[in-house]
Amino acid sequence: MLQLNFIRENKDLVIERLQVKNFKQAEDSITRIIDLDNTRRELQKQLDQNKATQNAIAKEIGMLFKQGNKELAEQKKIETTTLKTTEKELTEKHSDIEVEIRNLLLSIPNLPHISVPLGKGEEDNEVVKVVGDIPTLHAGAVPHWDLCKKYDIVDFDLGNKITGAGFPVYKGKGAKLQRALINFFLQEGEQDGYLEVQPPLMVNEASALATGQLPDKEAQMYVITLDNYYMIPTAEVPVTNIFRDVIVDKKDFPIKRCAYSQCFRREAGSYGKDVRGLNRLHQFDKVEIVCIDSPEHSYQQLEEMKQHVGRLLDKLGLPYRILRLCGGDISFTSALTFDFEVYSAAQERWLEVSSVSNFESYQANRLKVRYKDDNGKTQLCHTLNGSALALPRVVAALLENNQTPDGIKIPECLQKFTGFDMIK
Repeated sequence: MLQLNFIRENKDLVIERLQVKNFKQAEDSITRIIDLDNTRRELQKQLDQNKATQNAIAKEIGMLFKQGNKELAEQKKIETTTLKTTEKELTEKHSDIEVEIRNLLLSIPNLPHISVPLGKGEEDNEVVKVVGDIPTLHAGAVPHWDLCKKYDIVDFDLGNKITGAGFPVYKGKGAKLQRALINFFLQEGEQDGYLEVQPPLMVNEASALATGQLPDKEAQMYVITLDNYYMIPTAEVPVTNIFRDVIVDKKDFPIKRCAYSQCFRREAGSYGKDVRGLNRLHQFDKVEIVCIDSPEHSYQQLEEMKQHVGRLLDKLGLPYRILRLCGGDISFTSALTFDFEVYSAAQERWLEVSSVSNFESYQANRLKVRYKDDNGKTQLCHTLNGSALALPRVVAALLENNQTPDGIKIPECLQKFTGFDMIK
């Protein structure tokens, strides 16, 4: 979340930048926060004065008892009782205002980076790079959901029977292809300096709040109501929370982690052709990369993370493009996001397979992940993450783009993990 002092000192700038994200309540919310903070500060002054008066009277009562003036001492005690009642009332008001300020701060999105383009939705995103040629398919080419059925590698009907729509069952070479991609992505992450971790698939409310899934994305998350746990929508949540309430050592920057996990998303409101097959699932596999660094180096890390994702797609031989997300499409918590989309030849459309984002200090302020600068002053870190990669649409594009009349070719970089070079 945004820092209160920054909001106070940069009110007009904050409102202006929030409007880039089309945050309609920007002026009202920011003005309300500052007004509440002014009230809170005034209450704090009254509390401080009240406490000082109580301390002074307490000393006076002691002196009066020593002097044998019990009657006046008892009168002073009554005065102290009145002050304590006032203190309790002031404390309750102060606490209520602090809660309201925090709730308002949690409802305000991160400020977009100056390079984020204006726009209302995905149609206004900026294409910054296109890599690779669109493949030409043979005359009998079909979409991946037909290929999955033809070669019996992903069973959507069986998943629907066991659980429901969006929970496919991977079979035979389809399951091995999944495992191969996971191993390939993790190996590439390790070679680029990311330490692999295996996090829990459920997190508590504090963890979901710390990375910004709550309260913004609550409707998209599966909740274990009995224990108040949340199924993770991405490994970003548990991996970043490893550093919650931690003061990290600056010499360890950049702190780089990668993790494979299954991800769970309700995808409420999704419908139509965009959800067919592997295009949009409720449970899917993904390898995530997370980085924690100092503010002065975080955008260098963002560029390196983009390069890492690009290398994965290059090795898989998939044509892709990189988009800079506009203010209307960028996430609640992100300052700057680049999406990677692969081209799905049989569907003749681009499919998102990765988002690489810098959250600057927004998540770190919720997480309280900090470091000491060269002057020994405690500062907030910057946090970043990226999908490297999400599997379903990568698999969809691989199946469609590499289909031949004789079967589906497996990219060379995966063959040592699959143990086969064709699905047929």
